[in-house]
Amino acid sequence: MMLKRMTGPGVVFSLAFAFWFAVVVTGSTAAAVPDEKCFDDEKEMFPDIQAIKYEGPESRNPLSFRYYHAEEKVCVQNYCRKMKDWLRFSVAFWHTFRGDGSDPFGSPTKAWPWEVEGGEMEVARLRMKANFEFLEKLGVDYWCFHDRDIAPEGDTLQESNANLEEIVKLAKELNKKYRKKVLWGTAQLFKHKRYMHGAATSPDVGVFAYGAAQVKAAMDATYALGGENFVFWGGREGYQTLLNTDLSLELDHLGKFMKMAADYKESIGFTGTLLIEPKPQEPTKHQYDWDVATTANFLHNNNLTDKFKINVECNHATLSGHSCEHELKVASIQGLLGNIDINTGDPQIGWDTDQFLTDPSEATRLMLVVLSQGGLQSGGLNFDAKLRRESTSVEDLFYAHISGIDAMARGLRQAAAIINDGRLSNFVEERYSSFESFPIDLAKTNFQELEQYALSLQSDPAVNIESANQEKAEIIFNFYT
Repeated sequence: MMLKRMTGPGVVFSLAFAFWFAVVVTGSTAAAVPDEKCFDDEKEMFPDIQAIKYEGPESRNPLSFRYYHAEEKVCVQNYCRKMKDWLRFSVAFWHTFRGDGSDPFGSPTKAWPWEVEGGEMEVARLRMKANFEFLEKLGVDYWCFHDRDIAPEGDTLQESNANLEEIVKLAKELNKKYRKKVLWGTAQLFKHKRYMHGAATSPDVGVFAYGAAQVKAAMDATYALGGENFVFWGGREGYQTLLNTDLSLELDHLGKFMKMAADYKESIGFTGTLLIEPKPQEPTKHQYDWDVATTANFLHNNNLTDKFKINVECNHATLSGHSCEHELKVASIQGLLGNIDINTGDPQIGWDTDQFLTDPSEATRLMLVVLSQGGLQSGGLNFDAKLRRESTSVEDLFYAHISGIDAMARGLRQAAAIINDGRLSNFVEERYSSFESFPIDLAKTNFQELEQYALSLQSDPAVNIESANQEKAEIIFNFYT
């Protein structure tokens, strides 16, 4: 069966059938079979690590925070919030507890204490236990997950759903015990062979339906865990060559898939924000959510701007030829900035290295955008970042997150100081002040009227055009960094 390009009831029926198949026919019906070994709730994964405390800028203890003081209030023009509420840090389950150090050129280098011999579900439970112990000792309130990272894929969709439901039940208990929250969940629609051509953009209707079923189960899991957002990252939603690709049809199917996802979210009462995460390429040669501008255009074309926002990953921004600051600003001015995957790449390496962002000057630029829109509301700063392959101790997991947390906390402090000082914003406003005294309403004028104004000028504007003073702006910025 193939989906035909048409705008009539045929395509609506075909896609509706696919989603009905995903939701009704392939739902979870099987119970998970418990492993023989029991989950050891007493075993510590980080026995030599104490709770990470704030010790101030003068501290030389690498297992302490120098700038992040969770309960400290930071005020931006008389609007005050605790530091932890401005930043809303989140630990990425996949990099932290599934990252094994392997890369395209080498085998795994890390031997984590939770990767024990035993059944897949036993190991999954140990990873989840490690996640909460890590969150508690690090002092972070949120975590994020892919469905297949927290629970193994089964031989059937029913078995996969049952595995996920069992791990979600455990995670829900641990969320309550440790008072932690899920910032966002997502469905892994890129690793398995079935998604080699994409999920929502696959030429195979069975894959389209399977992808819908997996999103449904992952959204159910996120909702059950009190998640505040749900992310779509289309790593396989794109093409390698246009010679074998129906671009119009794939984009049409992608739009319909997202509309059905938004409908399902509302049908179950999930009030979290749906987010799309742009990336230009890797693994696909050209992904349909190339950058923020492309993704915003997709949302506008499909009338989804009131249903979705954008999750900007900084390393993806640089892969698309932009700075992270640029991507945040483009999303923010359209009211679409919902979350940030806070990481960075290496300027000497042309791929997605997912490193921890530790540059306080860069952090300040990013936090200026976040503070200018009053924060991220239900979103936060998720550390979609991983250890280097050569870093193999559990202590390295703490060092990496501490460095990223401190950088963003320092950026928050400095961005707040820049905004409260007002010199930089006044400098920018002054550059455009000629429009304030312009006697014509730009919303009501036309080229003919503007031509008459230009002809009335006593001299060419080039005579009095002012310097941009970029270097001065950089000095003002550096007063606080």
